[in-house]
Amino acid sequence: QVQLVESGGGLVQAGGSVRLSCACSGSIFSLPAMGWYRQAPGKQRELVARITRSGITNYADSVKGRFTISRDLAENTVTLQMNSLNAEDTAVYYCNSYPPIDAYWGQGTQVTVSS
Repeated sequence: QVQLVESGGGLVQAGGSVRLSCACSGSIFSLPAMGWYRQAPGKQRELVARITRSGITNYADSVKGRFTISRDLAENTVTLQMNSLNAEDTAVYYCNSYPPIDAYWGQGTQVTVSS
């Protein structure tokens, strides 16, 4: 069983940066890929970025060039570096397997970008 705990969110000014971390209680190497997702108020949860077991990354068009996903298999962590933030990035951010597994959703971490 894998448990995922997100951290690192907060309030940041537009143009600023935030680094999110996802600590995994089990081995993420067993999962084919990991993803960062977000849910803004009144919107559906969406995939922001994903990284495969071999390190191949993919990003949503809205964050391409600004966000970077990485993972440390030894530490069982997945990180999302977010730069050049804007108000549209305000959301609760979650990590999960890709594709997501319902049982793995955690509490998420809130990122609020002030303009």
